Amino acid sequence: MRKRSAWFAALLLMVLIWSCRIPEPSFSVPVEYHKLDNGLKIVLSPDDTAPIVVVAVYYNIGLRIEPKNRTGFAHLFEHMMFQGSKNLDKNEFFRLIQGQGGVLNASTRFDFTNFFEILPSPKLETALWAEADRMKGLAITQEKLTNQQGVVINEVKGAVLNRPYGGFPWLDMPQFANENWYNAHNFYGDIRDLAAATIEDVQAFFNSYYAPNNAALVVTGDFVPSEALSMIEKYFDDVKPVERPEFPNIAENRQEKEKIFSKNDPLANKPAMAFSYHMPERFTPEFFAMGLLDQILLQGEDSLLYQALVKKEGLTGGVSGGINLLGNMFNYDGPMLWTASLFYDSRTSSEKIMSAVDSVIEDVRTKPIDREILDRARVKFRSALYDTIGGFYGFGRADLLACFALFDDNPAEINLLEEKLKAVTPELLLKTAQEYFRSANRTVLTINPKEAGQ
Repeated sequence: MRKRSAWFAALLLMVLIWSCRIPEPSFSVPVEYHKLDNGLKIVLSPDDTAPIVVVAVYYNIGLRIEPKNRTGFAHLFEHMMFQGSKNLDKNEFFRLIQGQGGVLNASTRFDFTNFFEILPSPKLETALWAEADRMKGLAITQEKLTNQQGVVINEVKGAVLNRPYGGFPWLDMPQFANENWYNAHNFYGDIRDLAAATIEDVQAFFNSYYAPNNAALVVTGDFVPSEALSMIEKYFDDVKPVERPEFPNIAENRQEKEKIFSKNDPLANKPAMAFSYHMPERFTPEFFAMGLLDQILLQGEDSLLYQALVKKEGLTGGVSGGINLLGNMFNYDGPMLWTASLFYDSRTSSEKIMSAVDSVIEDVRTKPIDREILDRARVKFRSALYDTIGGFYGFGRADLLACFALFDDNPAEINLLEEKLKAVTPELLLKTAQEYFRSANRTVLTINPKEAGQ
């Protein structure tokens, strides 16, 4: 019996030693990167988990750098891209994709406009042909422009002007916190600017930005990369590049004084508050530290702000926000805000809320983060990253790959994110918090509701 026990003990010891040698598994996304002679960036990322494919085309033109006298134009133009091309008349793009059992959508963000389709794998070529057709040129008419101006103006009215808290905080905060017009204008658009857009504006915008040398094309899902590349070359090789306009300077100066604003909202029934801090430059060590600080301070019911404002003080029913309210912390390219927002009862003072916020922020700025809290933040960060990559049938992966190709010329960056996260030390967290959570780096916006009896 003693010999058998010794044998089992030795075996157990060997297993433990061997398990310690097994490296920690890491998540890896397959990435093939190509460029056509016309400048089109191509990213292929196969995954045979399900018999579907995602085709995404990203153009390096977003809300920031639209014409100064045409606010909302980038968003308006997103609509125009569905109004017909050489071989597809108005609405035929929708019918073509949906008729193949697919779904499609588009959006305009701070630094890109994207269009994507999710289809059964055998229909990959259909989507590639359709995207190439409209990249080659649009069938623009005054009637189509007038129609879409009305659509977008009604969208602005419904989503912002005639809605309680419309645009709060995603549209409001950049206008108050930033100084550079490109980061601080009304991205949804002034109705007068939208109505003033002309056919010449639309054609010039297309000719300037909707070209292969200002775009990235991503295919993810169940496909053979060599076959997909051949299809892409077949349909996109003859699309002509353009001489892109010089991109404007969108830099923001270091904020040296706290900004405090209020805004009246006659449609709101209770006050609201948002506070923002300018972010570190994207992909610096401090940027990843802010990603962890975001998890620690704001994400989930275990976050420090939720615990202080909701659980302990009962000042609000919830607090939300994060890095880049129009996407995630990776899919932008330029100055960005970390923003938190909340709604509260009119009997609660905004001063009391900000006092509680200051207490939490000051602790993070002056004391090292507890190891248990830091470890939990890393797990939450990784979980959020995996959710993003796996989101919406593979579109989340396509989104990151397109942005890393478009902004960084390196879609393989997607496989370095975890390592950069692991490199964040407690010392770097403290240093980052001290610099970026300065009160002088903060903008506070309060929404004043309608008065009682109105």
